[in-house]
Amino acid sequence: MQAYHDNPFDDARAQPNSGYYDSSAANRFGPSSSSAPNNQGGFSNNIPLSTIPSGPGYRPLAEQSTDDLTRNPPRGFGMASGQYADMDRGTGMSSFGQEPKLGAYAPGSTWEPRAPKSSRKKWVVMGLILAVVGIVVVAVTAGVVVANHNKKNNNLSSSNSGTTSQGPSTVSQTNPNDPSTFVKNPDYHQSFYGIAYTPVGSQLPDCGNTLAGVIEDVQIMSQLTKRIRIYGADCNQSALVLEAIKQTKVDMQVWLGNYAIATDNGTAYNRQKEAIKEAIQTYGTDHIGGITVGNEFILDYLDDNGATDPNGPVGQQGAQILLQYVQDTRNMLQTMGVSIPVGNSDAGAYFSTEVLAAVDYGMANVHPWFANVSAQDGAAWTNEFFVDTDVALAKTLSNNPSMYIAETGWPTKSSDAGNESNGPSTASIANLQVFLDTFVCQANTNGTQYFFFEFADEDWKDKQFGGVEGWWGLFNQNRTLKAGITIPNCQSP
Repeated sequence: MQAYHDNPFDDARAQPNSGYYDSSAANRFGPSSSSAPNNQGGFSNNIPLSTIPSGPGYRPLAEQSTDDLTRNPPRGFGMASGQYADMDRGTGMSSFGQEPKLGAYAPGSTWEPRAPKSSRKKWVVMGLILAVVGIVVVAVTAGVVVANHNKKNNNLSSSNSGTTSQGPSTVSQTNPNDPSTFVKNPDYHQSFYGIAYTPVGSQLPDCGNTLAGVIEDVQIMSQLTKRIRIYGADCNQSALVLEAIKQTKVDMQVWLGNYAIATDNGTAYNRQKEAIKEAIQTYGTDHIGGITVGNEFILDYLDDNGATDPNGPVGQQGAQILLQYVQDTRNMLQTMGVSIPVGNSDAGAYFSTEVLAAVDYGMANVHPWFANVSAQDGAAWTNEFFVDTDVALAKTLSNNPSMYIAETGWPTKSSDAGNESNGPSTASIANLQVFLDTFVCQANTNGTQYFFFEFADEDWKDKQFGGVEGWWGLFNQNRTLKAGITIPNCQSP
């Protein structure tokens, strides 16, 4: 899919229904621009801090993990300035007045001279002062312990700025305090090899995603697949997904993502790299299938610079930037002493051979809707394009990277009638069902590794781009299966 579809940093509006798979790529959207602010409030260890709302079927990992996290000084993680200016920093400051002076005797009381302060009184006062000092020391020590505990667990929180309303839960649990006791839906089948996923509210600068919401998403998606991929690491996505997998105890792997931007001198890449690093340190590697560096990075770079050939001079310039990020990610993992595959995702016709030769896997976005193909022919076209273009290229390389379809799917509607059709490609529930019925089970039989696009509709895309952009989900944004959609019933690998 075109880069802006999943790019939370690019504010430019794309030209709808452009020739995504044309050999001569048009300038589909304006220059990318990173809008992620730096060194702004409400964070610790580059993790946005907030209260995670309790809801049905969710219990915070630790009681204090949602209360005292804000006691750490703010550090930048891409949140809008001043979002947390009114948060209680828990200074614990106390003020003490001067010790009251002993009053003089009443006027005219001359029959007895003024007595000096007794030694006993002095020791009592000194004892009180020492007791107060002791209490302060104990309080400070306890605060340090709590802060350290919160520092360890702060990656379970996300921003409370613009928190997205989750609505009533669509998943029931036999034990409301244990997310792993969710009840399976008989209409769901684990038929998909993988699903593309973005948690609701994961766009800068608002970061309104929540652990409760991600847990419910994972409860549903685990009934459809064993694999998900996410696109970036901003707004704490990596840690939230891994924590949700931990709490639900599902058999699932996630391909983490670093949505690198070519024009920001590595700002977005480095910010997300640190978030991924902390997530790995916290959760280990058991549920991580890979780290995807860049999503349609080369396509973006070519469009921004008026070129079309991913292996031409301009494409090679973009490849050098991306290769630095790929190697830096490998270096990070080596320093950490862990082994995780590192890959790259791009439009199916825009892979840089040099980049693909340097990664463990490639993920190709292959969308029949943008190729002016009907829903009835979409599955066959997708398979043919992927095998002839992407798998064939990988086979020519000495590193023999594994190849995945990173995105394929079908939109169910358009926000404006003018963009509802793309030649014979028409956005509708019926056509999504046709594509599901003809692609999913056959791809499983063929051994195709794919991530179906996507789990749920994304309202922010519809508001920002219009057309079909927000309407690719199997589910509505409120996590209800779209009316008229039946999940295919076959076993995924």
